[in-house]
Order: sequence, then structure tokens, then C-alpha cells
Amino acid sequence: MREEVSVKELNSLGQYLLVDIRDAISFEYGSIEGAVNIPQKQLMSRLDELDQNQLTVVMCKSGVISAAVAEQLRDAGYQAVNLKKGYYGYMLQALSVNTDRAKEIEHSIHEKYEQELWQRFTAAIQDYELVRAGDKVAVCISGGKDSMLMAKLFQELKRQGKIPFDAVYLVMDPGYSPENREIIERNAKLLNIPITVFETNIFESVLHVEKSPCYICARMRRGYLYSQAKALGCNKIALGHHFDDVIETTLMGMLYSGQVQAMLPKLHSTNFEGMQLIRPLYLIHEKDVKRWRDDNDLHFLQCACKFTDTCTSCNPDNASKRQETKRLIERMEQENPQVKERLFKSIHHVNLDKLIGYKTAGETHFYSE
Repeated sequence: MREEVSVKELNSLGQYLLVDIRDAISFEYGSIEGAVNIPQKQLMSRLDELDQNQLTVVMCKSGVISAAVAEQLRDAGYQAVNLKKGYYGYMLQALSVNTDRAKEIEHSIHEKYEQELWQRFTAAIQDYELVRAGDKVAVCISGGKDSMLMAKLFQELKRQGKIPFDAVYLVMDPGYSPENREIIERNAKLLNIPITVFETNIFESVLHVEKSPCYICARMRRGYLYSQAKALGCNKIALGHHFDDVIETTLMGMLYSGQVQAMLPKLHSTNFEGMQLIRPLYLIHEKDVKRWRDDNDLHFLQCACKFTDTCTSCNPDNASKRQETKRLIERMEQENPQVKERLFKSIHHVNLDKLIGYKTAGETHFYSE
């Protein structure tokens, strides 16, 4: 019996069950149509969901972990094969089919998502004064759905010419695997985004960091982005944090850090004089980004970390606090459909008369003092 099949061979297999063993977060972000999500940690306890007489195709992110899992299933008496190159192989295959859809995708922003995407983007630009005449913005692209959409919105803003500004579509390669790098470059070509790529060795630098490697990696990435943007003559960097990121971060601060602290739409850098960080997707809901992505049959990276397949720092358990907060908001939404808007509004209307204390410039003050 064969031990693996390629994405191209799936259609010729006949009847089979495609099992995606990635975590639920990754599966929700994107998978192959028809796949069933049984996370690796749950698979052996859910074998009753598999049919020993039917072929089971096992897939993970890049085909590394799923190869071992498929072998484990074969030893247990199941007809199991590994999907060669995993979900990454599927994305690369999908990106090679049609590379001339940029105009169609651009039109969808106005034709179908004018209110949800374009109007909310321009409202954030105007309400928070994120882009001004004469700015040169480094639009930072990580390879995910949010930053790729942000780049298309910036292209449209520049095309309309109402605000005279320049933009650089900046991609930092912190040590991507060849597959990650190729997916980002292919998506940029598909979307007609003229990216500028620069390389660092951040992933190697944090490889042996045991405590909070993802936090350190993020801090280093931010610093490199500021440095490169400034070297290119930019005075602003734009990141793809959206509406849901804002309210989740605010609520997480209250629940887990004991403080009221919002994710700001813009802030001045303390280490790079004259540089400012802006978040133009501040008013855009994640569900609308996902709809735009799926309607246009786009496939983006979730996490481009070189070590995701084997690195415990990228394990979903370490993202549990954000996921718990996301699920909490979803449950509250069932009873109060306006809960997200209320949370968002709360950080814009802070009543200082009703607060016991506050913190500014690193100093804590209490009104009883």
C-alpha cells in the first residue's frame, strides 16, 4: 500500500476520508474542502469516526507530522496514507491554477464589500487621521489574510488620489521555510501587490529561547520593520490588526492582566524618532475579511513560523487565552448581538469620574490620594 499521495492525485482516489489533524484554530482559518478536523491529540480516542474499510488521507500543515500519524493508523489496521506536503502543498497547487485574477478581486472590494471593507477602511483613515498628505507608509505584509487585504485597500486609496501619499509594500523574511516564502510571493503576484522583501535571521535567533519565544520574536520583528521602513524613507508602518483584535485585546487585558488597556489605532514609536504605527483595519470585522477571502477563493498563511510543525511555542495551547476570550465574546453575542460594538465603544468613552485610579507615563495614581 502507498504511504502518501499528492494533492493532484486526490481526485483519482475514489472514496476516501480526508482528515485534517491540525488544531481547530488552524482548520477554521483554512482547509481543503470536504476535510474533517480531528486534531492530532484527539485522533486515537476518536478512531470510531474512521472506517477501516475506507481509505483515510491524513493531512497536517506540511506533511511532516501527518506522515507519522498515517503510519500509526496503518499499524492499527487502517488504510491510511499521508497527504504529501499537506495544506501547504494544496495552497501552492491552488495558487498555480490562475494568476490573472487581480482585477476581479479588486472589483469585489467595491462591488460586494463596499460597506464592510472599503467604507470602514476609509472611515478609520479619516476618523483617526492615520494617513496624511506627504506620508510614506510601509504597508507591512505578513502573508496572512488581514495584511494582504490591507495592501489591496491601500492600493485603492492611492489609486483614488484623494490623499497624496506614497506606499511601500514591505515583507520581512525572518527565516521563512521555502514553502512559506513561495506562498507569500505567489499571493502577492496573484493580487498584483509589488512587494519589497528584506531578510533577517530572527527565527534562528529565537530558536533556543525557552521563555516566551513568540513574544521575543514579535518584538524583534517590530523593531526590524521600523528600521527597514525608516531606511526606505517611510514615516509610518501599517499593521493589519482588525476590529476583533482590538476588543479581544482589551478584554484580555481586563481578564488576565487586571488592567484596562486598548489596542490603539495609532501610536508614536519610542525607539524610532519620527516613526508612527497605524492600524487601518481598526473598524473592519474579521468575519468580513474571511468572507472576502473565501468568496475570492484565496489561500493565505495563518502562521508563517519556520518551526510551526514541531515548535511547541506555536502550539494552540499557548494561544488559549485569546481563544477563550474569542469564545466568551461569541457566547455573549448570542444573548446580546451588539456586545462587540458595546465593548468597542467602551474604550472610546472612558468615564474618568467612575475610575478608582489610572496609570500614565509609568506612574500609578489613585483618586483617593
